[in-house]
Amino acid sequence: MSEANVTRIEYLDKEILLIATAHVSKESAELVKKVIEEERPDSVCIELDEDRYQSLTKPKAWEDTDLIKVIKAKKVGFMIANLFLGSYQKKMALKLGNPVGGEMIQGIESAKETGAELVLADRNLQTTFLRIWRKLKFWDKIKLVGSLLFDSEEDGADITSEDLQKLLEEDMIEAAMAGLKKEFPKIGEILISERDQYLAAKIKEAPGKKVVAVLGGGHVPGIKQEIFKEQDLEAISVVPPASAMSKVVGWIIPLLITGILVYSFVLNFQTGLQQLSAWVLWTGFLAAGFTALSFAHPLSILTSFVAAPLTTLHPLLACGWFTGLAEAALKKPTVKDVQNVQTDIFSIKGFYKNRLLKTVLVMFMANLGASIGTFIAGTSLIRNLF
Repeated sequence: MSEANVTRIEYLDKEILLIATAHVSKESAELVKKVIEEERPDSVCIELDEDRYQSLTKPKAWEDTDLIKVIKAKKVGFMIANLFLGSYQKKMALKLGNPVGGEMIQGIESAKETGAELVLADRNLQTTFLRIWRKLKFWDKIKLVGSLLFDSEEDGADITSEDLQKLLEEDMIEAAMAGLKKEFPKIGEILISERDQYLAAKIKEAPGKKVVAVLGGGHVPGIKQEIFKEQDLEAISVVPPASAMSKVVGWIIPLLITGILVYSFVLNFQTGLQQLSAWVLWTGFLAAGFTALSFAHPLSILTSFVAAPLTTLHPLLACGWFTGLAEAALKKPTVKDVQNVQTDIFSIKGFYKNRLLKTVLVMFMANLGASIGTFIAGTSLIRNLF
């Protein structure tokens, strides 16, 4: 790690220094300390948002995670995405024998020591992942979930000097999802290009005449170009609304099923009972069956059976929410579960063993079973009616 990893840019009346780092490199942290102490900047920008800053500076906070609150706030997906990223970073750091995010921690400490203003310059991670999700097509979303669940790297592989240099050329979030970029071009665009724009804008806005920015090496080339351009932060900070088609489909299917059930009762009360029974049994049993495959608590399985016939008729409800809440209440994650989550997340065995991850698995399986039940039961109702 050398001065070659520091880029100086003159922008209007500012001098901007971009430090290219590998997020798990000890040398990167040493370079950050050296540059900030020698340059005495007015501001230090780091490639973190508020949530990741809190996670990095308060690593024990995960031990106080209230999973029930996370489920109620509908932030389970964001939590898993954050854990996936943190797990990848932790795994790489352990192989190299260095602390996770050491260069960012050093940037924070050096800013305090020199009296520089600390600027959290990255876009909110939840916004980044939601923008990816909303811009993917339906089948791409299915493929993406499958890739995240079943694709994994070899944990035993050693990290070479060439691998470390590659980390200098990549962003940590980009590296964690490297295998997905070729298959999903939108991911690369939103992970890197948009964040280059966001980071460049925040660096330019940083107070003072001299600014040091601590960045993943993969961002430096893009930011060098973006510094001299105008950025529309509002456009890349907004989560796109769900497509009109998905909203329409979300309401059409429940309304269609409800209409068929009502019409069946109008035709004949006995026919209506048979149709309603078919709906309850197909959705309930499949939701319960898939929940059972995750080795959920018996009461969680019962919850999925009861919830599925009702939640599948309302687009704003999900069987997995109620099943997950039951599982989280019945099998509360321990401190050990939370401490091990970043290791367990990379294996199927870990998902079953870790109570926090198992609750997420229970939610996913309940929703999957209910969705399959909706398709089979809906087809059966239409066929029986005619």
